[in-house]
Amino acid sequence: MQSAARLLVEALERNGVERIFCVPGESYLAVLDALHDSPIAVTVCRQEGGAAMMAEAWGKLTGRPGIVMVTRGPGATNGSAGLHVGRQDSTPMIMFVGQVGRHMRGREAFQEVDFTRTFGEMAKWTFEIDRADRVPEIVSRAFHEATSGRPGPVVIALPEDMLRETTGAANPKPWVQVETHPGLTQMAQLQKMLWTAKRPFVILGGSRWSEAATAGVRRFAERFDLPVGCSFRRQSLFDNDHPNYAGDVGIGINPKLAARIRDADVLILLGGRMSEMPSSSYTLIDIPEPKQALVHIHPGVEELGRVYRPTLAINASPTAFAAALEGMQPPNAISWSDETKAARAQFVEWTKPRAHPGKVQLAEIVDWLNGRLPRDAIIANGAGNFSGWVHRFYRYRGCNTELAPTSGTMGYGLPAAIAAKLCHPQRLVVAFAGDGCLQLTSQEFATAVQYNAAFVMIVVDNGVYGTIRMHQERDFPNRVIATDLVNPDFAALARAHGGHGERVEETADFAPAFERAIASGKPSLIHLIVDPEASTTGKTLSEIRGTGKR
Repeated sequence: MQSAARLLVEALERNGVERIFCVPGESYLAVLDALHDSPIAVTVCRQEGGAAMMAEAWGKLTGRPGIVMVTRGPGATNGSAGLHVGRQDSTPMIMFVGQVGRHMRGREAFQEVDFTRTFGEMAKWTFEIDRADRVPEIVSRAFHEATSGRPGPVVIALPEDMLRETTGAANPKPWVQVETHPGLTQMAQLQKMLWTAKRPFVILGGSRWSEAATAGVRRFAERFDLPVGCSFRRQSLFDNDHPNYAGDVGIGINPKLAARIRDADVLILLGGRMSEMPSSSYTLIDIPEPKQALVHIHPGVEELGRVYRPTLAINASPTAFAAALEGMQPPNAISWSDETKAARAQFVEWTKPRAHPGKVQLAEIVDWLNGRLPRDAIIANGAGNFSGWVHRFYRYRGCNTELAPTSGTMGYGLPAAIAAKLCHPQRLVVAFAGDGCLQLTSQEFATAVQYNAAFVMIVVDNGVYGTIRMHQERDFPNRVIATDLVNPDFAALARAHGGHGERVEETADFAPAFERAIASGKPSLIHLIVDPEASTTGKTLSEIRGTGKR
């Protein structure tokens, strides 16, 4: 006989959980007590949104559910920011939420929330465990739900009194990833389509990728000499230095790449959904009947035909599909090789550093990092116009080297970098954030210092909410309201937390500041002062002003 709390922790241990992220709460003190004697590392965070983003980033990096624990009511609703990232990014994660005692349910007790109703759309599955003997069953299902088909977040509520109950129930064997494999007839049909193709194009996206899957797709692209693009914030799925790489299919897409996708006769979409951002607001592929012969491969059968009617739908995970590609044979004469070379040349031209107003040139800084960082360096960023310079000019060269929210969630970069450094302490981790983006989770810098997560945080400070100011000036020119920021000295703030801080006001000062940050061995922050006129990688704020439709 043991408590439900101890049984829960044992279930996590059996399923290979190495670390959980949390903000403590009295509603699940019994679980924290059980963790006291567990080999699972516990990372205490400063706000539940940051904790959930760390768990989500952990799920991205490992392919196994990231675990976050929060208390009832405000703890759970704070955590919903990270939960939403997990939903839109198709990331396996499990949020355990302390809940009021069962005898109080339905009375709107202190901090009581009906989590099934609150998270019913945001999570893949929500459940409240009402009996101690059901803990093994529900935890096992949670791991399977979070990882099966299209992965996503699961929410499990834990009534406080239930956690103290004892039971003789035993935990089952650990969760095992289930791969969905393509059929032989589907692979034969795909081969026939490619044999008759004149302008094929491949787009990689989504989750459930592995080193083996990315290597398999690379070999496929080489044998067929196919041009390959990566979906929005999935650029590390294909080596950006590879001669077959044609660029990222996301916000601010290279117009020549967009035209190439629209004009493709066979379009292979592997793993992704082509939602609003990568599809340029659903303009690259017609709905519901694409002009291109669309081959859509996705691990979640519910995503096939959901928006676009594919010519060939294949329900398969990226890893299983990549393995099946080994048996495909290219045509005797590949007719599109010149197009592949042209696509690459367009990418190289598009990613040459371009100047913008101000003494700090972001393109030059990102390009310098291309030469300085090792292939396995992890780049994390949140959301905002600042990220455009990272996406356009940085060359991702290895699998799982990009941590960025397709959901466009501000504040993500800092907590994601913490998770990355704790997951891979031997790898170099660099995070980017705007001044507005950073301040949504800046308190987590204290978490980084507490656990010595020694990454480098690069803060792009232009004194405004840059993306919103851009849209505001475009559609309502010269009527600025609610987009100005008065910021702290971020470098001093980093030092106050016990980290290393640098302030950079000219491009030439960045490289030595970065080297000092690395040498410090501490969580570090480099505060870049950037001209607000540098709105996007292609246009200044003045050039954008008044160009929208009212």
